[in-house]
Amino acid sequence: MNRKSFKPHALAAALIVAMAPMGAAVAADGARIVNKAAVESGAEFSGFIVKFRDGTAQRANAAMVARSLQGANAVMAKSSRGAAGLRHFRRMSLGADVIRASRALSSAEAVQAMQQLAAMPGVEYVEPDLIMHPALTPNDTRYNEQWGFFDADAGIRANTAWDVATGTGIIVAVLDTGQATHSDITGNLVAGYDFITSTTVSGDGNGRDSDPSDPGDFSGGQNSSWHGTHVAGTVAARTNNGAGVAGTAFNAKVMPVRVLGRGGGSTSDIADAIIWASGGTVSGVPTLSASQKAHVINMSLGGSGSCGTTTQNAINGAVSRGTTVVVAAGNSNANASGFTPASCANVINVASVTSASARSSFSNYGTLIDVSAPGSSILSTLNAGTTTPGAESYASYSGTSMASPHVAGTVALVQSRRLALGLPLYTPAEVESLLKTTAYALAGACSGGCGAGIIDAKRAVDAAGGGGGGGGTPPTTQTYANEADFAIRDNTTINSPITVSGRSGNAPSTASVSVDILHTYRGDLLVQLVAPDGSLYTISNRAGGSADNLIGTYTINLSSELLNGTWNLRVNDNARGDTGTLRRWTITF
Repeated sequence: MNRKSFKPHALAAALIVAMAPMGAAVAADGARIVNKAAVESGAEFSGFIVKFRDGTAQRANAAMVARSLQGANAVMAKSSRGAAGLRHFRRMSLGADVIRASRALSSAEAVQAMQQLAAMPGVEYVEPDLIMHPALTPNDTRYNEQWGFFDADAGIRANTAWDVATGTGIIVAVLDTGQATHSDITGNLVAGYDFITSTTVSGDGNGRDSDPSDPGDFSGGQNSSWHGTHVAGTVAARTNNGAGVAGTAFNAKVMPVRVLGRGGGSTSDIADAIIWASGGTVSGVPTLSASQKAHVINMSLGGSGSCGTTTQNAINGAVSRGTTVVVAAGNSNANASGFTPASCANVINVASVTSASARSSFSNYGTLIDVSAPGSSILSTLNAGTTTPGAESYASYSGTSMASPHVAGTVALVQSRRLALGLPLYTPAEVESLLKTTAYALAGACSGGCGAGIIDAKRAVDAAGGGGGGGGTPPTTQTYANEADFAIRDNTTINSPITVSGRSGNAPSTASVSVDILHTYRGDLLVQLVAPDGSLYTISNRAGGSADNLIGTYTINLSSELLNGTWNLRVNDNARGDTGTLRRWTITF
């Protein structure tokens, strides 16, 4: 049995109006339908604002508005959910009229109502009477130190997502060192389990039991890390409680599952924990009910080597039961393909970025990275004990261990949004696709590859709302590759083609291009992506000086380009004396 050792990768509310874009459709008679996108976002609506043109009978006499509504009501009465009568509620000081429905309307019904209102003679415009909410700025005393939530070009933008979703109803299992008592997280815990079988590793005098508390993982002269407590705080620390820090999904619940102790943790224990937390059966351990199992598993842990069969089978089982598995890429400044579980399939593999929006120097990288998140100097809950538990505290840690819970928490936000709207929860594959398609590009460097970019919690949560009545299914991303070797000779230009077919629409703003070029003096090279219409997107313009090779992943805004057609990677050698090879390139959109 594989006993590989795994280790931790070490409201004061102000009223802010946040509205959807003001794009307006136009009815046949010229009436504008304003903010239709907001109605299509998946929420329910019951009020509308209608403005009649000057000179109309309705504009002169509010009583005429009620008569005009009869035609619209005749159409709305055909709804499968029962009659939804529209009535005149009041006239505004601006001269527009507020129209109310007799009950809350679904997104589709609200769009239909706006179309009927816009079709009434004399209407100038119709818009939803949107409900505004205070934008949450947590009053946690150290929130201003948590750059990972709000930094403009490196944060996950959770502060804007919290007005839409907070994680309610979602459980995140943290497979780690267990949980130390901390007032800023205790209220957000559900029952977990201690899966460590070795009493030497467990340090608590026994093997597996229902107590996932962290007795301290000090070993070999190293102090206890309280790693699991730090990770749990990033996922779901209590927020807006006037103390400490905020959590990514602060109304979600954390399930502490202890798998790491003194000296690390074994593959066999971790695999059992993955199975159990996702609702599977483990001999000798009570099986969780459907309502108790975790929707998300976070594993901020890893070891060297490729993904083993035991770990992969456990992950596959969890995914088949609907649990999304998020893992840390590792902290060796190396390709993630050489580490596990970062190299496992069916996981969301997370690299770390700094507050400067660049890859953290320690973070693993490569084509197996899915997304990136803040992981340098991340403040969260901790314990002051050097060996055994002491007083609760807070501290900043750095590592992909800190990046991963930002992503796990964002998954909780997304799924809680689905839950609140009565929409089916996303499958793990859909979650991964959503995070990738809503991520944004790093502002700084990411040598080696940082996946689709930094996750954007607000965009992901908005997309989860089911806009357009389509259920909110994330667009499917695909990776296309050309793995043929192309020789790069002195003062020549090569083109390596990839043909895309069977897709529709335009490429996204977060398309990902990975290149693998061996070439001494990479400063000789101009590397460009050539779109099917001939448009050029520069990847590297004779940069890097005398450094060798160009290997990395780059995020490019291709939203003006059609997906289908032949794409080329163009490499121009512009100096004498050095040659090389384009070994492989991929494009993901």
